[in-house]
This record gives sequence, structure tokens and C-alpha cells, in this order.
Amino acid sequence: MKSGDEVWVAGEVLIDLIPTKDGVPTPIVGGGGANTAKALARLGIKTFFIDGISRDEYGALARKELEESGVDLKYSNVSDKPTATAKVMIAPDGGATYKFSLAGTATFDFNQSWLPKGEPRVLHVGTLATIIEPGATALFHWAKEIPAPKVFDPNVRPSVLEDKVRYREIVEQCFTISNVIKLSEDDLFWLYPAAKDTDDAITIAHSFLTKETRLVVITLGAEGLIAVTHEQTISVPGVHTDVVDTVGAGDTVGAILVESIYNHGLDYLVTEGLQGVLSRAAKAAAITCSRPGAQPPTVAELLL
Repeated sequence: MKSGDEVWVAGEVLIDLIPTKDGVPTPIVGGGGANTAKALARLGIKTFFIDGISRDEYGALARKELEESGVDLKYSNVSDKPTATAKVMIAPDGGATYKFSLAGTATFDFNQSWLPKGEPRVLHVGTLATIIEPGATALFHWAKEIPAPKVFDPNVRPSVLEDKVRYREIVEQCFTISNVIKLSEDDLFWLYPAAKDTDDAITIAHSFLTKETRLVVITLGAEGLIAVTHEQTISVPGVHTDVVDTVGAGDTVGAILVESIYNHGLDYLVTEGLQGVLSRAAKAAAITCSRPGAQPPTVAELLL
């Protein structure tokens, strides 16, 4: 089956329980994969999200928001298992940490019986779906066989897997099938504790490059982004905004990278297009940070 005009995003959709002033958490649709899919669909990309989606109340909420953003769910698996949740704690600087409820959920029920076959134009994979077993192994072997440029975002969550050695093994296995890697400086510093500063991060990023892995993008929060290829290292500053929270900002950056591959190809992204794509990603991430929860911008908002 050919599906070359499609982008596939494989990962989790879960419910972020966002704290409020009255102490009653507000359920917000989240998960790295879902956030990335929403961001891509809002950019006008034909986006298909691949995950298990529950029939429960939270699953209905997730389905509604994804479809309202323009995400196609025909490759997702409908399930009677519950939706995974993440209790979000917002720090004074707007940074988010998470406490997850994941066991036995529809969200991580990946297996070969329902994962789709085809040839999308780009495949994005990442976050908790790549570490929660038994679905993570099935997802990896499936993604390995998909004949498309692959973008991987580990979106590290230490509260789910505290073993750095094991986490690093899983992440580095995913690197082997990835053409583009996007991760945060915090992700990198946690996985590689010997790294102390941005120069160390760049050195480590260079070590990820192979014949297949041609680009590593590191997000630096308010400081912007750094990209490393075999030929160049490029940085762009962050775009100033009044930060509400940072939920979904990194996922928005990943979506902009996928958008570039979709529209212009991988060669363009890693060569003459890289500087402009990074600047676009910084602007898009700033817009996401100006809103509560993961609400990435539309293509029209990026033109303003």
C-alpha cells in the first residue's frame, strides 16, 4: 500500500492533568506523539496518528481534540483498556514535570496485529511509547521496517524509567533507525551525566551522527536551538514570549522538522534549509509556550 502523501506519527496520546488555582486538575490532551500530530495537522500536513485510543471518557476527549485539529485516526487502534494519565507539576519558571499512570492502558498497547503497513512520506516516533513494554519492542521493529525518513524524539521521562543505563540503551537503539534526532538539552544531560555544558552537548550530538543519522537538533528552552550535521553546527536564539508553560514546546519543534522533510525532503533540511527551519521552529515553540497545555500554532499564526 502506498501512502506517500501522508505523515505518520507513532506515539502516545494521554491525558495531562494540569493543576489549577482551585486545586481541581483540568484534563488536557497530551503525550509527545499526540502533541506532534496536532502540531503537524495545524500546519496543514496530512497527518495520521498511530496509537491505541480508549473508548473511555478520556479517550473520547483525546479523539475529539485530535480530530478537531485535523489529525486522521484511521490507523489508530480502538480499545476497551483505559487511557494513560500524567499528573503535571508546573515549576515557577513554567517548566513541567510529570507523574504517570501507565500500566495496562490502551495508550501503550502497540502490537503487529494492528500497526499499519505502508510508505508514508515521513515517520515520527518517540516519547514514552519507545520505552513502555511490551509495546515498545513491537513499535521499534515496526518502525525499523517502514521505508520513510524517520524523526525520533526520546522526550526523556526519568520518573517512568529511572535506570539511566537502560534508558540510554533504548534511546541509542532508536537512534540506529533514525535520520533526524530531536532532543532537549535536559534530555541529553540526564542521559549523559558527564556532559556539563552546551559544548559538551554538541560533542555528544556529533557522536550520534552516522551515514543514516544526518541531523541532531537540541532544544535549549528560552535560549533557542542548536543543530549538528556532518558539515555544520548552527544555532538560533529563542523567541521571547510570556511563558504560561512549556508543555508541548519540544513536540512543536519536532513537527517543524517533519514539516520541512515533508515539503522539501531530508537533503534540504540538513543543508541549505536548516537555518530557516530552526528559526521557524523557535517561533512556533514560543507560541506554544504562550498558551496553557500543548496548543501549537496554526500555519496562519506563523505567518504573523
